[in-house]
Amino acid sequence: MNFMDLANIRQSDRTFTTQKVERAELLKCLQAAQTAPSARNLQPWKFIILDDPELVQQAAAIIAENKLGINKFAQTAPVLVAVVEEPNSAAPDTPNKWAQFDLGSATEHFCLQAAELGLGTCIMGAFHEEKMKNLLHVPQDRRIFVMLAVGYPAEETRTKTRKELNAIHCFNQYEA
Repeated sequence: MNFMDLANIRQSDRTFTTQKVERAELLKCLQAAQTAPSARNLQPWKFIILDDPELVQQAAAIIAENKLGINKFAQTAPVLVAVVEEPNSAAPDTPNKWAQFDLGSATEHFCLQAAELGLGTCIMGAFHEEKMKNLLHVPQDRRIFVMLAVGYPAEETRTKTRKELNAIHCFNQYEA
């Protein structure tokens, strides 16, 4: 599969089948995330894979109770993943101002590999972080950047609606 085909099939899936996701597939997704670039090669991420059904349901309940009332679909995902921001290993007392970019790159690598394997994913940012940290025993000095829902999608790939190419670029200077 070429990259544009892969980019076009990757979508935010919000319904999943009950088919079990094998750990070997999840490890391939982690290997893809591991290859993501990061500022100064700090690799400021840790992925907590939740595949125990009871733990998945506990985490999904925390996700579903967010203030926005969204992400209730997480309760149907067979796997959830917490993407944790790790401290700056080069200078522990200094924030890594590029960490969010790096975490986003690693997360997207994970999701693209999942798509190639036929898995669906959805990146979720609305959840009660403190409750999730307590459930997963994440130290207080760490941040859960996002949660991912992972599973076999129950629906077909949708046609993407995107802005026209000429609306998202300009050369050499900003143009409205």
